[in-house]
This record gives sequence, C-alpha cells and structure tokens, in this order.
Amino acid sequence: MKTLRTGHAHVFGQNIDTDQIYPARFIEYTEEADIKKYAMAGSDDPDFVRETQPGDFIVAGTNFGCGSSREHAAITLKGNQVGAIVAESFARIFFRNAINLGLPVITCPHVHAHVQPGDQLQLDLKAGEFKNLTNGWTAPVEPLDDYIMNILSHGGIKPLMRAMTSQGKVRE
Repeated sequence: MKTLRTGHAHVFGQNIDTDQIYPARFIEYTEEADIKKYAMAGSDDPDFVRETQPGDFIVAGTNFGCGSSREHAAITLKGNQVGAIVAESFARIFFRNAINLGLPVITCPHVHAHVQPGDQLQLDLKAGEFKNLTNGWTAPVEPLDDYIMNILSHGGIKPLMRAMTSQGKVRE
C-alpha cells in the first residue's frame, strides 16, 4: 500500500450525508461495478464520477458521512478509486465502514478552509502530514495506527482476514 498519496481535490461542505454520497434510490444495486456509477449523485457535484481520477481526494468540512449506516456510501467512493477522504470530522459509522473497506479517512482540522477544488494534494499516511501543493499549506494529521494501516494495506478487513486465515493465524 502506498503511504504517500497525491491527487486532486474534490471539495464538499459540511454534513455531507450518505444520501448525498450514495442516494437511497440506488440501494437496489449490490455489485461495486454498479454502485460506483452513482458516487456523490446526491451532492452538488453531478460530474464527480466523470471527473474523478484514481487517487484523487475528497476534502470536506465536519461530519462527513452522517446519516444512514449504509455501506454503499464507502463502497461507491472506493470503487471510484478515491485515494483518501480528508475531512474536519467524520460520522463514526461511515469512518469505520471506510476503514473496513480499505479506504483511508483522515481527520484534519481546518482543512476545508485551505483547499479549493482542483488543488494538488499530498498525504503521507504513516508520517501524518497533509500538504496542499497548490498553495503551500501544510497540516499535521494524526498518523494512522498500525492496526488501521494493516487493514488498509490489505485492502480492507475481509482481505486481511483471508490473508490471516491462509497463514494459519485465524481459524476458519
């Protein structure tokens, strides 16, 4: 897993809920290939799926991922190969869903005020450093602990459990 990531910013506001990330009207879809088509379909960025490149970042204010506990919200962002979500705070269930799926979520105070759409960003997951390469703003972020880094390095909790089972570290 790459601990140093770079990408462009897609900026959203405060209280972005799971219905903005993945609207309930698409909940019938269960496969990632279908789910990823509707990322941020309820937000004010209808072109998100078309414009997002692998490794791009989502930057938001407080309470990102609030609302229902639907896992689809994290699945759709991972399916679009979002490199990380950096927000001032996260709803706890979304945070855990994202980690379990292998999608890095990083809390960074005041980030929303220092990043504009399209800015080039860099995040060092291990060192805990976030940089806006466009305007020079740098902020320390809490480095992810080894437990979470291990989940992310395997691509999520399910792949981690499969790897541990195949190594005899967990019984089936």
